[in-house]
Amino acid sequence: MNYAMIIYILSWVLKIEGIAMLLPAGCALLYREGTAGTLIVVAALSILIGQLAGMRKPKQTAFYAREGFVTVAGCWVVLSLIGALPFYLTGRIPSYLDALFEIVSGFTTTGSSILGEVESLGKGLLFWRSFSHWIGGMGVLVLVLTVLPLGGGYNMMIMKAESPGPDVSKMVPRVADTAKELYRIYFVLTVIMVLSYLLSGMPLYDSLCIGFGTAGTGGFAIRNNGMADYSMLSQFLITVFMILFGVNFNVFYLLQKRNWRAALRCEEARAYLLIVLLTTIFLGISVFLQIGGGLLYSFHHAFFTVGSLITTTGFSTLNFGLWTQPAQMVLLFLMLTGACAGSTGGGFKVSRLLILIKEMGKELHLIIHPQAIRTIRLEGKRIEHSVVRSVNCYMILYVFIFILSVFLISFDGEDFLTNFSAVAATFNNIGPGLGHVDPMGNFGFYSDPSKLILIFDMLAGRLEILPMLILFSPKTWRKTN
Repeated sequence: MNYAMIIYILSWVLKIEGIAMLLPAGCALLYREGTAGTLIVVAALSILIGQLAGMRKPKQTAFYAREGFVTVAGCWVVLSLIGALPFYLTGRIPSYLDALFEIVSGFTTTGSSILGEVESLGKGLLFWRSFSHWIGGMGVLVLVLTVLPLGGGYNMMIMKAESPGPDVSKMVPRVADTAKELYRIYFVLTVIMVLSYLLSGMPLYDSLCIGFGTAGTGGFAIRNNGMADYSMLSQFLITVFMILFGVNFNVFYLLQKRNWRAALRCEEARAYLLIVLLTTIFLGISVFLQIGGGLLYSFHHAFFTVGSLITTTGFSTLNFGLWTQPAQMVLLFLMLTGACAGSTGGGFKVSRLLILIKEMGKELHLIIHPQAIRTIRLEGKRIEHSVVRSVNCYMILYVFIFILSVFLISFDGEDFLTNFSAVAATFNNIGPGLGHVDPMGNFGFYSDPSKLILIFDMLAGRLEILPMLILFSPKTWRKTN
């Protein structure tokens, strides 16, 4: 285990977090809030610790699979432990565990909250809370790779551990260049989005904070009424950009290179958009029959809710916890499915769903025709057995952790719908659920042990389970020959 290199990368993460925290500190100063001083102190502390930890550059920079997964999990834990301090030290969130829950929800782009009145945090802390979505959306270690390319021939291990989806490929030959390309696309899309929000009449502060949440598919609101306070035009633009950030960034790269045919051939993106279309039609009709308000009203809010849940953003304009049972079943399907691999969205991922469906079709075909030879293809390419195996392994781990989490938090005495959707909301990085954790509720009523379980679920869901499990495995820390 190359501990020196792991500490060195951790030091870069802390320095980046400290620099990032200066933005909300500036925001707090602009609005003349007392939280500015705390944000500056914590930022300085983060930079100082990072500077001290990274003073000695490792002689051996080779980086392999085990180190990659440990580094990713460790960095996200450290990032969250420091990031929670401004909420706790200012007294706006008196419990450190609650503050940790809030910032883990931010960095993992979950959007679940323990707060009943979000506006009580003040502008500076609300900015930090929303900005954590943008940082976590693409991944802080992907940002580190843009300035700190690693050696050893296994550079992709960090990106594979941090990037969502069953497979990560390089857009360009060098990993550092791939990381730069990802962040360039991410930044440009964010700028276009914020400008669009401004043109729709949204205030600058709101445009930035909502933009951070949309880009990271996070879902933290900065107003107690969520997205209901904004115009229909603003809500429509939010929906469009949520769906765009749920698309695999390889598609944007291909479009940028004017490789239209390859971009349009993306099977996962087509399936993703088809799911959005079909569920919007179903929910639009359902809302119209239940609530009324006209077809435009019904389909507008159905489209927003579909875009919010399939991308695991978690914004809301209506309390979908009051919708009919069939509608809520569709919503649960969207929560569990999630967005595309290689996007900022969470969930199981459409690509995994497609691979499982194709594998099921293959097995049925082989039962009928035992001598047949049939391969699974996605995007016109043959899917390797190792990828299929990893998807099956992920499915088993996903179901096991999901059921275990529901079981453990059930000791708090909440109803099954609340517990099931609370785990679904945190494990899939969605934000709101159903029952007592619907868009009008929050997670503050859960006990501290349950909050720790949900914090683990948020981190495991964002990091695709394995990095978190490897971090807690005794075999990881044993010396190997």
